Amino acid sequence: MLTKVRLKEQIEKLPDEFTIDELIESLIFIEKLDTGNKQSENGEVISEIEMENEIKKWFE
Repeated sequence: MLTKVRLKEQIEKLPDEFTIDELIESLIFIEKLDTGNKQSENGEVISEIEMENEIKKWFE
């Protein structure tokens, strides 16, 4: 979940002028990073071999 502090930090990193789409993309990116970090901390990961197998399935 996004916090006000994290939101403020992200807004400070944006240029002086930006679009709503750029802001939303930035916030989605941060949320995905936070989710991935939490999953990693909880051991919810797969091995590199499992990942390679999953990627191969995408191209079948």
